[in-house]
Amino acid sequence: MLKIIGTRILIKPDPTEEVTEGGILLPDIAQKKPLRGTVAAVSPDCDELKVGDKVIYAKYGGNFITLDDDEYLLVDIDSVYATIED
Repeated sequence: MLKIIGTRILIKPDPTEEVTEGGILLPDIAQKKPLRGTVAAVSPDCDELKVGDKVIYAKYGGNFITLDDDEYLLVDIDSVYATIED
């Protein structure tokens, strides 16, 4: 179980494309890193966002962690620029 402290949130990044339209496989370093994702968890001190919010975040604003074979980004609330309204 992960207990988030401070004003941090856990984001599930949107998937990135690993193959170009022409069928070329891109190495990790050449892929665009996602700047959008969905909030998966929030710390008790963060009242600006809730689980399920879609957000835009800073490119180098956090740390990637793996939980149950899924990759997440742990960021401070200051690294989130905006929410995306449907």
